[in-house]
Amino acid sequence: MYHPEPIRHPDGCPALVLNADYTPLSYFPLSLWPWQTAVKAMFLERVDVVAHYDREVHSATMALKLPSVIALRQFVRPNEYPAFTRFNLFLRDRFRCVYCGSHKELTFDHVVPRAQGGRTTWENVATACAPCNLRKGGRTPRQAGLHIEREPIRPTSWQLQDHGRSFPPNYLHDTWRDYLYWDVELDP
Repeated sequence: MYHPEPIRHPDGCPALVLNADYTPLSYFPLSLWPWQTAVKAMFLERVDVVAHYDREVHSATMALKLPSVIALRQFVRPNEYPAFTRFNLFLRDRFRCVYCGSHKELTFDHVVPRAQGGRTTWENVATACAPCNLRKGGRTPRQAGLHIEREPIRPTSWQLQDHGRSFPPNYLHDTWRDYLYWDVELDP
């Protein structure tokens, strides 16, 4: 049975952006463009529209269904290694403290403290909850009597994308589901 889509404000109609091979540019964060960017790319002939929302926007001379899924016409090669950011660090460590496994009060921890010559690199920074980070202080995990569950590594973009599949977004439009692969059941 057909259930019409509720009418939504255009700002609630982002377009899922696929690479030229019809895979998402990224899973986490999910590659979405605002409707204005998607429409501009359509008129510049940089994308192909794969699916539409029921929602239209109107100008004085035309009506246009908003795209819900678009594919780039030219393949964009993903970077092999992601940027070092707090978010990417948390994603690498699956939003868990590497010392106790907690998901709460996450912080950025230098495994070898900067005061002891530690640098801010993928291989020396880990996700720690605030209590573990406070307990560790300016010491190494061994000096503080903490066991590190996962040694920090420099992840590849593929590894982060793979981790991101464990954290589906809160909202997925029906037209996106054929192009997205998560490990959990997806309900809007």
